[in-house]
Amino acid sequence: MTTFQDLGVSAPILKALEAEGYTQPTPIQIQAIPIVQKGRDLIGLAQTGTGKTAAFALPILDRLHKDRKHAGEKSCRTLVLAPTRELAAQIGDSFRAYGKFLGLSTAVIFGGASMHKQKQAMFRGVDIVVATPGRLLDHVSQRSIRLDKVEILVLDEADHMMDMGFIHDLRKIATILPRTRQTVFFSATMPPAIEELAAQFLDRPEKVSVAPQSTTAERVEQAVIHVDQSKKQDLLHALLANKGIKRALVFARTKHGADRVAKKLESAGFSTDAIHGNKSQGQRTRALDGFKKGQTRILVATEVAARGIDVDDISHVINFDLPNVPEQYVHRIGRTARAGAGGIAISFCAPDERAYLKDIERLTKQAVPVMETDMSLRTPRADERVVRPKGPAGRSVHPARKPAQKKHHASDAHGNAHAKQGHAPSRAREEQGRNDRGDRRDRKGNDVWSNAGPARRLKRKPAVRV
Repeated sequence: MTTFQDLGVSAPILKALEAEGYTQPTPIQIQAIPIVQKGRDLIGLAQTGTGKTAAFALPILDRLHKDRKHAGEKSCRTLVLAPTRELAAQIGDSFRAYGKFLGLSTAVIFGGASMHKQKQAMFRGVDIVVATPGRLLDHVSQRSIRLDKVEILVLDEADHMMDMGFIHDLRKIATILPRTRQTVFFSATMPPAIEELAAQFLDRPEKVSVAPQSTTAERVEQAVIHVDQSKKQDLLHALLANKGIKRALVFARTKHGADRVAKKLESAGFSTDAIHGNKSQGQRTRALDGFKKGQTRILVATEVAARGIDVDDISHVINFDLPNVPEQYVHRIGRTARAGAGGIAISFCAPDERAYLKDIERLTKQAVPVMETDMSLRTPRADERVVRPKGPAGRSVHPARKPAQKKHHASDAHGNAHAKQGHAPSRAREEQGRNDRGDRRDRKGNDVWSNAGPARRLKRKPAVRV
């Protein structure tokens, strides 16, 4: 049986791992750690919850410990890029925990926090920087961070960074980094767009994978309930009334939807909080801490905010809204069944979301079992035609709206008011209606309308020469 000592991890890191309760390396760690120790570029494919952070953090800490040198003012030796604030904070905590006996410095850089404090942390230089791409570029533009001394670059959750539109930021960062560097690329899925991104950053990388592409966690028990959109909230309340659901993570597609679901749950007496992009960093941190400590039983989240929610004992994941991107389903249900435990993922599927369910089943290559409840709709037949919703991805499809009424000109309103007072329509308006001619002209010779009737043409008096 392979141990961390067999992988060549140094004694101070082994001591820290023992303090954290880590005894055996996971499959992704067994494959990735030796490659990163050799200084080779790496593409790592593994689902969330499989120990990806330790797979790159342990060999990086080992390398920095054995080759100690100062990065320089406002510089760093290792740069880790993450898509969300929560994931960046989690990775920073992991580096500090694994390296607490090494004396290495770590700074975490993300939006929603004080720029001044981040500048102070970077002023003398650090060994490791964990950052979100947008805030990192803000510091680069203000010259409070330099990237010319980076030796190791890590892109974590690369597929999600692509989904969030960070591709242009990543390309900009790549032009600033030194050409000679080691790059480690981790992702849960590897669609063609991610392969193209990896080709731009890596040089002859080795590839490791611990699960087939886009498959779902084996320990997660999955189910789908076909339900009308208007009954979803009642169904959620009925499910959460079961005391066997110790800690549940509920996914909504939009920020406003997450707030609406959380408020109704709280009004019904459930201990609930919400986390999404519109929340301040302080609100997001407090909500996540309360959920981790068990003070909050239910956390309602959007896909963006959910990355970085690393809680080992989430018993249930409930998809209140099915994701319109099938890869997101894999990430969502991977928030349960972590650290060797089991978990249950239940998805609500409204009639207009059946196309999304088909996409998920096509990607995962397995049908999601149907769960029947008192509020369930008829289960659609396998050969039944599925109508794909129209409209922008991720937004609810509104019913056809009535065309806007034609706006009237101010002159029409004036004429109507004139008629209500008992006055007859002006002669000029009648003439204009009959022959569509104006009753006077502007300086350019164009016809214009006037209440005063046809304008008289005045003869110009000859100029008097003095």
